[in-house]
Amino acid sequence: MTPTAGIEPFSLRLEVRISEVDPQLHLNGGFYVQYGDHARFQCVRAAGVSVDELLADGFGPVNLETVIRYRHELRAGDQVDVSCDWEWGDGKTYRVRHLMRHLDGTVAAEVDHVSGLLDLRARRLIADPADEWRARATRPELLGLRPTPSDSARPA
Repeated sequence: MTPTAGIEPFSLRLEVRISEVDPQLHLNGGFYVQYGDHARFQCVRAAGVSVDELLADGFGPVNLETVIRYRHELRAGDQVDVSCDWEWGDGKTYRVRHLMRHLDGTVAAEVDHVSGLLDLRARRLIADPADEWRARATRPELLGLRPTPSDSARPA
């Protein structure tokens, strides 16, 4: 799987809330995953994908594996930029990588997911998740996908 060359990853800024810290006063580990999930959901929405329609059509994104690499702590009140970079291959899975950076650019953490798109009726991963995401997105480049010629004719 390779990232789509020349496409800048989606990013959003979050602030670490006091309710998210552990007794050592740094961000509790589970919130790193939640920050990644929130960034991914916002990225999907910014790409023009209706999650309600996706679910109504019987498809749901699933995480099959999640790896967190802690680099520098995040503390209450810190602001963090959370990127969302999609990597596509030819199979049933894809990767989404989140870099969490302090405002000075220092990487606080990396959260990587191996994901797929589940057919909720058959309870199986669909064969070509990139094609399904691309067909639903008005801005597929935010999902790391190259637009198809028919995408330029689609209303934004």
